[in-house]
Amino acid sequence: MAQAMRQFADMLSAPQGSGPVNWDMAKNIARHAVVADGDPSVMEGERRQIVDALNLADLWLNEATALPSGVSNPQAWSRSEWIENTVPVWRQLCEPIAERMVETMGGALGGAGLPSEAQQMAGPLMGMMKQMGGMMVGQQIGQALGSLAREVIGTTDIGLPLSDRAALLPGGIASFSDGLELPADEIRLYLALREAAHHRLFQHVPWLRSSLLGAVEEYAKGITVDTSALEEQIRELDINNPEALQEALSGGGALLKPEETERQKAALARLETLLALVEGWVATVVDDAAEGKLPSVNALSETVRRRRATGGPAELTFGTLVGLELRPRRLREAAALWDALKDGRGVDGRDGVWGHPDLMPTAEDLDDPEAFVRGEAAWDISQLDQKPESDD
Repeated sequence: MAQAMRQFADMLSAPQGSGPVNWDMAKNIARHAVVADGDPSVMEGERRQIVDALNLADLWLNEATALPSGVSNPQAWSRSEWIENTVPVWRQLCEPIAERMVETMGGALGGAGLPSEAQQMAGPLMGMMKQMGGMMVGQQIGQALGSLAREVIGTTDIGLPLSDRAALLPGGIASFSDGLELPADEIRLYLALREAAHHRLFQHVPWLRSSLLGAVEEYAKGITVDTSALEEQIRELDINNPEALQEALSGGGALLKPEETERQKAALARLETLLALVEGWVATVVDDAAEGKLPSVNALSETVRRRRATGGPAELTFGTLVGLELRPRRLREAAALWDALKDGRGVDGRDGVWGHPDLMPTAEDLDDPEAFVRGEAAWDISQLDQKPESDD
């Protein structure tokens, strides 16, 4: 009862015009979820280990890539700090779907079946019902973020730039290490290499962040809410039951239906290809940087590849937030393409492909990387910030 009343107070405290979701409430729910399982503050020794690992990883990457450092202020976060620092990006990703769900809930809770005159008279009540819908969606988002925070290792696990700072979570590293009979310092350094490599891309390829997030948003615009299923849930909702709001959206992901329009299919294909290219480049660069330095690099690389390729609870959680699973399905093909580019053009030529989105390989190029290497002129890394000249 106390938790339900606290969430109701959070709902009423939401400022007008703050959007469809009360994000303060969502953060509180997420933090309560991770604290319930134990979320100790990062100790100074742990912080120093992670900062040192990220700095060393960044130094090693200088030998493996032409892209400059993307690590300027390495961090070690607790799970609660991860939630706090990544919410701005989650807000950008989740609100397109949240707005649809809140509008649908507002109608289902307050105006379904009422004549137009009665709906006008019930205007203030309708506003209250939309607030309640916002609270229910915020609760679902908070629970999903709390679940995700218990699994993540850093800020780039799902392939999206959730923060502009490189950070690792000691708790996430411990969970990843469970069952691996490998030295703890090697595991930490390998994960630091992956985090630092992602940030080189996100910091120094200006179009990449907007392309990734834009593809997710484009896909989300094609998501609809299963109105009949939602109304059935709401009709069965007992508002006198304090646990009802906890359970109302327990199957929230099942309410989201993609329209599968051509535009949405194109956004999904673009997102999957770009995710595979990001993950393939990171895997290739990290393996090159760790070669001869980390004895367990092959085992760790395969563990991460399996984790990303097969998906898991993190991908399912993300699916409940934005309506799709993030999975680089062609990770091995993308890594083979980057290897072929390095062999054919060298490190500078390989990394120079990131200089403009028009230079990037397509899904078809993943099928024949050698043809892509032969068919494109080498690209000078010095032109990274310049628009490529026309062949005319």
